[in-house]
Amino acid sequence: MNDPIGDMLTRIRNAQMRGKSSVSTPASKLRGWVLDVLADEGYIRGYEKGTGVDGHPTLEIELKYYEGTPVIRELKRVSKPGRRVYMGVNDIPVVRQGLGVSIVSTPKGVMSDANARSNNVGGEVLCTVF
Repeated sequence: MNDPIGDMLTRIRNAQMRGKSSVSTPASKLRGWVLDVLADEGYIRGYEKGTGVDGHPTLEIELKYYEGTPVIRELKRVSKPGRRVYMGVNDIPVVRQGLGVSIVSTPKGVMSDANARSNNVGGEVLCTVF
């Protein structure tokens, strides 16, 4: 797999289109950190670490819905393996005039765009969520 974050985001999008309550993805530290930001911002209920049928570690993501519609309306990968996107603190994009969130990988850890601005740090823009 070339793009584990892109794979996880696609699994979340596909599960929400089908109305699933949870989705499973292979575990990694970076995926966990991205899910921490999604949970802190209120886009997912949470996630749990587990073990798949093959014995490999997995993350079970609990999706969130409001009146039958998914809370996550749009989930886009910004920085891809073929084209990494790095931005300074002043250049981090504002998603839908502040209603959405950019997830940024910084030297101080993976955080939302608002936290990156408050910590005065830039980094790689992983994805945007609305």
